Amino acid sequence: MRQDAFMDPFSTTFYDLQCKIYILLLGICSGLKLTVPSHTIHGIEGRPLILPVDYNFNVTVYDIQIIWVFENPATTPKYLVISVNQSVVPDLEYRHKFTLTPPNASLLIKSLHISDEGNYIVKINIHGNRTTTAHEKIQVTVDVPVTKPVIYTEPSFGVVERKGNLTLKCIVGKGTRVVYQWMKNGIPIDSSNYSLTVNKDTLSIVPVVKEAIGNYSCLAANLVSAMESDTITPTIYYGPYGLTINTDKGQKVGSVFTLDKGEAVQLYCSADSNPPNIYSWIRKADNSTHPIKYGRSLQVASEKVTQKTEEYTCSAYNNMTENQVETHILVIIIPKGLEQLSQEGNYLSPLGLITGISLFLIVAICLLTLWKRFQPHKVIQHKLQNRPEADYRKAQTISGHENALDDFGIYEFVAFPDPAGISRVSSQSVSGSDGVHGQDFNCTVYEVVRHIPEQHQEHQE
Repeated sequence: MRQDAFMDPFSTTFYDLQCKIYILLLGICSGLKLTVPSHTIHGIEGRPLILPVDYNFNVTVYDIQIIWVFENPATTPKYLVISVNQSVVPDLEYRHKFTLTPPNASLLIKSLHISDEGNYIVKINIHGNRTTTAHEKIQVTVDVPVTKPVIYTEPSFGVVERKGNLTLKCIVGKGTRVVYQWMKNGIPIDSSNYSLTVNKDTLSIVPVVKEAIGNYSCLAANLVSAMESDTITPTIYYGPYGLTINTDKGQKVGSVFTLDKGEAVQLYCSADSNPPNIYSWIRKADNSTHPIKYGRSLQVASEKVTQKTEEYTCSAYNNMTENQVETHILVIIIPKGLEQLSQEGNYLSPLGLITGISLFLIVAICLLTLWKRFQPHKVIQHKLQNRPEADYRKAQTISGHENALDDFGIYEFVAFPDPAGISRVSSQSVSGSDGVHGQDFNCTVYEVVRHIPEQHQEHQE
């Protein structure tokens, strides 16, 4: 009993499976095959639309019946047209709207309306030895193409950054199921950085910042069309930002300008702003300020500068944002050419510096060597200090003086090959010098010196 209860669900499942397999094989064996290229077709209101259908079979058929049925949630199903072989019987209500040309099963809708949107069911029956049936469903949507959208801005005259909000609205004249996409400079806008309505037809920037400046456009699209609006650039007032002072010549280091004496310089003041800034120049001297002029440029002549250093201030004012910023520069007058020399000095390379120091040391060593070499009195004094005492004794005997230092002067000593035949040695350099007879000489030529020792000079005094 329990076994029968257990096997009963299994038997029912197996029976259902057998039935499905039988039906599938019956369809295959029947040889009727019905296909449609697409189960969803998008149509345009006011234009014709064809619902293509293809079918074939491989059995002997006596009759072919084609039926088209329309259904949507708002209405009950309606028979549109029925054909048997070549005979077509349209519904009298829709006989001027739908066309069927058997054996072709495709249906032509002559002019679409919004009310034609729904599901279209095609059923084909073939009769031979037996009757075989097949059907397919096609969903049809009907849309109105969108017209070119137009963007409206609020406010239309412009908005001040960080003080106001900007709203852009995209409007199309015609179109159904329109989807909106905003773009900035041709790139789709990330909705996380902007505020959008549910259908995305309105873009809000709260608050407005300078970075919001750009070319905005709106793309409106639906299933059958797409149109992009013209680009607009909303007016956003901002600034001034990045106020700087530049010049056509002179040297600028930070906020300091150097100017050669006798020259003039043109100063330019600039800042990023919308609308353009109102510029004014002020000169500061002697702890007081002196307004000079209005305008972007200022000419400073060195001969008109009362001091070597003067400070100039440029003020930029935006009358829409009511913001004002200032910057200043220091003008220094220097002698002409000094600036160029200082500038050239800045470009000395380490190799050039090392070369200069090396040349200086070489020249110094050479000069020191020459200075030592051309001091003969120190050289002679050094030699006299190192000369043996026997030489002084010999010099005293020849000269006849007790102190050989008394006989210093300019002498020329000559040694002859045969000392025995020589009785006199003459002095050619000093007139009135005494002769020396009968003395023996070494074969040596003494140095020619001219020296007056300090001790001997003091003794004479």
